[in-house]
Amino acid sequence: MSDARRVLVTGGAGYIGSHTAKALAKAGHLPVAFDDLSNGHTEAVRWGPLVIGDVRDPAAVEACMREHRIDSVIHFAGLIEVGRSVVEPDIFWDVNLNGVASVLNAMRACNVDRLVFSSTAAVYGQPDVASLDPLAETLPTQPINPYGDSKLAAERLIAAHARAFGVKGIALRYFNACGADPDGEIGEAHQPESHLIPLAIEAALGLGPALTVFGQDFPTPDGSCIRDYIHVADLADAHVRALGADVGDEGFAAMNLGVGRGRSVLEVIEAVSAAVGHATPYSVGPRRPGDPACLVANPERAQARLGWTPRYTDLEEIVATAVAWRRAPAFGPRLLDSPKEVA
Repeated sequence: MSDARRVLVTGGAGYIGSHTAKALAKAGHLPVAFDDLSNGHTEAVRWGPLVIGDVRDPAAVEACMREHRIDSVIHFAGLIEVGRSVVEPDIFWDVNLNGVASVLNAMRACNVDRLVFSSTAAVYGQPDVASLDPLAETLPTQPINPYGDSKLAAERLIAAHARAFGVKGIALRYFNACGADPDGEIGEAHQPESHLIPLAIEAALGLGPALTVFGQDFPTPDGSCIRDYIHVADLADAHVRALGADVGDEGFAAMNLGVGRGRSVLEVIEAVSAAVGHATPYSVGPRRPGDPACLVANPERAQARLGWTPRYTDLEEIVATAVAWRRAPAFGPRLLDSPKEVA
């Protein structure tokens, strides 16, 4: 196709990166995965070449760009565990900010001017809004942990390059990524796992301990936290669309990616129980420090400017894709585990 792109996907062997590579290939583009495999899997790279390297090495990134004649970049490579960022802030700043600086330097050397950046709702911190209101991009950005700090700093660095060097950048601020490829080819395979839905599934399948619900005394209808769960395939679709989106006169735009509807932790547990056919074991523990009662996206900007609408808006359908993957994963650190479902 005439508008086909050759896209460098940093972190392309990871969870969202691999789903985006599949979406890119389906749209007629060539995804080139660049990954150090610290959190990714070679088996997840199926739609283009894999180049193994450290994203903080601008020479390696530049060499990859030249070899594969890259014209656009989608940057996923980074660290995501909020709790770990508090005790290891140095590595989060190094990977999440210096990685972006390295990519931007390589882009300048290779005359590549389009960057889509994997950002996060953590840049908003604990917003001072009514507890159940959706969050818009006009809110102040006030991160409360090094993970959010490093992502916001990366956004600001991209915006500065847009002003100074003509880079066209879009930061996509995810809410809660979840689910798995509906075809079953790829899925979530973190080790260790920290996301609610896969942890609940493992508890239900007898592959992990009972789930802990961190707090049931929040000002929400059932007392548990509310989050916006966005299917990974919808995230991937947004990234593909962002490659050709208008970024305006400033050359940089930030956009929320979410369904626009919140679901509680207890609702997630109920959906997992329905998907596996029996109750999910869990206990209630104390709140975690810094956990907001509710984080729900206002996705209107992304919908308008990307022409994007989430396809998977039903929590039960999202959970079903994750359960199907976990019951028959094609790869991952727990591939040899067999479900031992409890009655």
